[in-house]
Amino acid sequence: MPSVKALVVADQENAYIWDHFDKSAFAGVDVIISCGDLKASYLSFLTTMVAAPLYYVHGNHDASYLHKPPEGCESLDNEIVEINGIRFLGFSGCKSLSPKPFHYTEKDVNRQIIKRMPQICLYGGFDVLVTHTPAAGLGDGEDSFHQGFSAYRMLLNQFAPAYHLHGHQHLNYGSNKYMIQYGATTIINGFGYRIIDLQVPVVKRKRLSYIKTRYDWGRNNAAGI
Repeated sequence: MPSVKALVVADQENAYIWDHFDKSAFAGVDVIISCGDLKASYLSFLTTMVAAPLYYVHGNHDASYLHKPPEGCESLDNEIVEINGIRFLGFSGCKSLSPKPFHYTEKDVNRQIIKRMPQICLYGGFDVLVTHTPAAGLGDGEDSFHQGFSAYRMLLNQFAPAYHLHGHQHLNYGSNKYMIQYGATTIINGFGYRIIDLQVPVVKRKRLSYIKTRYDWGRNNAAGI
């Protein structure tokens, strides 16, 4: 069974890591995944001290990355990344009508996903969805700014990845559930930091038909699934 030991971080720089770093606590970490809204200097510090590659999506407060991205780190916005046989797919931003960078409407996110569809088909799907904002109704908030994207929920429904890692919904906002099981997908809120053993069942992969995948997406979108 393919597995990856991941350090997942989001939304809040942790004093235990930032001020009192203990290398032994992060022994064996294969990859660091940032779900957004963290200082670029913090991410650069993590990948240096933990000595593992770091991949990130942008949070709604990460406009500074456009001018000074985290050194030694890679964005998940550009491509699917495969680590130890596990495929990671990332999307950035939050739900908002603001013109600020990484503030998106539902239509914006739907277009982003359609643009990535050929790549998803080429890889035969994906195992881990990494986003800043949760999926609608799955660990999101009640106010409009912290509501999740329905398009992410559609991704979970159509491709059934093993994991969905997200941030944005701080646990001190009143939610005490950092982990939710949704069908075959384990949804994890990465607020602060968590070390997680990501394990994916072995399945025979094959390239997906773009025409069928795109048709199913449009049908599900019209049906609101």
